[in-house]
Amino acid sequence: MATVTLQGNPLNTNGELPQVGTDAPDFNLTNGDLAHVSLKDYRGKKCLLNIVPSLDTPTCAASARKFNETVGERPDAVCLVISADLPFAQSRFCSIEGLDNVYGLSMMKSKNFAKDYGVLITDGPLEGLSARAVVIVDEEGKVIYTQLVPEIADEPDYDAAMQALG
Repeated sequence: MATVTLQGNPLNTNGELPQVGTDAPDFNLTNGDLAHVSLKDYRGKKCLLNIVPSLDTPTCAASARKFNETVGERPDAVCLVISADLPFAQSRFCSIEGLDNVYGLSMMKSKNFAKDYGVLITDGPLEGLSARAVVIVDEEGKVIYTQLVPEIADEPDYDAAMQALG
């Protein structure tokens, strides 16, 4: 179990992020077409998993915009924004914001992604959502970088993530 804060108030997660060097847990998430998507669908590309509580918050929106700019320039990489938002809301957000280089994936059908990645918040006002985190997976499915953002209202370390992406 890890602890993060929301405006200084502690919140617990169900576990820990996957360790660097281990196989990333596969997942079954839902895209904007309501199709199932797994990590295996992106084999051969580096995947930056931008894990957020909800795109309907300023910090989550800011991280999606920033990674849209930086990862979008990379033909060898993809950025997946993963949240509990409905796929329709994710698609609407990306459309309104003009985000063409990030892909929204929803946990609407299952919280197993958040459980398997150790980011499911288990108490407090955000119980059932995910903590803010970045996980980067290489072309073969190995975890090469992780960051659990200690304060949910803070943005991730973009420079460290981009350096890890290579």
